[in-house]
Amino acid sequence: MTKEAKCELGMIGLGVMGRNLLLNMADHGYSVAGYDKDSAKVQNLQKETEARSIFAADNLKDLVRHLRRPRVLMLLVPAGSPVDSVIHDLESLLNPGDLIIDGGNSYFRDTERRSSELKKKDLSFMGVGISGGEHGARNGPSIMPGGPKEAYERVKPIFEAIAAKVGQKPCVAYLGPGSAGHYVKMVHNGIEYGVMQLIAESFHLMKQSMGLSDDRLHSIYEQWNRTELSSYLVEITAAIFSQKDDRTGKNLVDVILDEARQKGTGLWTSQEAMTLGVPLPTVDLAVMMRQLSDLKDSRVTASRINDNVGRAFQGDQETFIEQIRNALYAAMLITYSQGMSLLRVASDTYKYNLKLEDIARIWQGGCIIRAAMLENIRIAYEAKPDLRSLLLDTGIVEDIFDRQQHLRIVVQVAVELAIPIPGLSVSLSYMDGYRSPWLPANLIQAQRDFFGAHSYERVDAAGVFHTEWREE
Repeated sequence: MTKEAKCELGMIGLGVMGRNLLLNMADHGYSVAGYDKDSAKVQNLQKETEARSIFAADNLKDLVRHLRRPRVLMLLVPAGSPVDSVIHDLESLLNPGDLIIDGGNSYFRDTERRSSELKKKDLSFMGVGISGGEHGARNGPSIMPGGPKEAYERVKPIFEAIAAKVGQKPCVAYLGPGSAGHYVKMVHNGIEYGVMQLIAESFHLMKQSMGLSDDRLHSIYEQWNRTELSSYLVEITAAIFSQKDDRTGKNLVDVILDEARQKGTGLWTSQEAMTLGVPLPTVDLAVMMRQLSDLKDSRVTASRINDNVGRAFQGDQETFIEQIRNALYAAMLITYSQGMSLLRVASDTYKYNLKLEDIARIWQGGCIIRAAMLENIRIAYEAKPDLRSLLLDTGIVEDIFDRQQHLRIVVQVAVELAIPIPGLSVSLSYMDGYRSPWLPANLIQAQRDFFGAHSYERVDAAGVFHTEWREE
């Protein structure tokens, strides 16, 4: 590419996601430029340009100089201070009307702050969630844009070209102003935490209580992925059990330490849900179980004190495997319901005006939580855009209730076998609690008023009341 050419977008950050997105854009006919402070990554991009319209810049000033005006720059750098640092370096190089896009997993409140600060300098800013990992970035991710509508219109053709396609429709839609895009991506990741925990629990049951081999597990998850349980996470779970370790020749999953890491988006989702008063128990438990997994030494020590865990299943294995499949489906659908409820409340609270049907649609392709059940979710919101909870939709409820007995059986058996399945258990309790016309919260209110004079409300009269309780 000649230095006289003017590029339509500049990418800052040429890691796995940034480089692959840039190549994706170039493959769709867009002239693009890329920069990274790591010169080796710039050189690698240069080698990959081939006949594509890609310019590899040596520095930020060089990158900016090769962009058409008004300029569009996308950042794919680690969340937090690196984003602020790059923005600071860019400000003196840009002109009013230029657009900065943060495509990383930034905290939504940081996105609001940056948007406000840059608006005062006549610079546009968008927070865009991108899901799909390395493969998705290269071949078609799910894209969740938020920010000024007019800014989105400038990049809409690029985003629609590079996004995953489902039924010829691109998995991208303008979601709303401000931090809407990053908020939706945060909740996407929270749901991801929950679903991964549920799948892990199904694995725990089949591996520990039934002693199934990795080959058998591969076959089970592969078959499950051909049913209504079809999803990206079930698909890759099947693949994991057939992967060999290059170093030992063993199955790779068996040499991986049982300590799960996290980068914070699941925790953010749980914290935000608590702030807004939206119950999100499956995601909460998923975050907690990753934290518990980190206590490896303590867990090993505790197991020596009391090893009465993980007893063998004595019933019919094929029947139990089918019950686990149905339990997993129901719990996954309940987890999506929790996440969508949070998006509904957040939309009202932050004035995002989210269209939940659009979100369910763009999550059907490219992203990590893509699943066949999302089409039923989309249909539910198409029929009732203001639906407060998916557990109020007849079709979704029937889908869950067709399998609820199997979920109850699996939870009961796991308790008897002393195998922890908190995600499946709490999903069941959430469903039962949500559809319960009475909960024992009256006792909690009485306790609060007893020890702290916090008052209570009555069922037979309006107002707030307090009682001088007598201690026995």
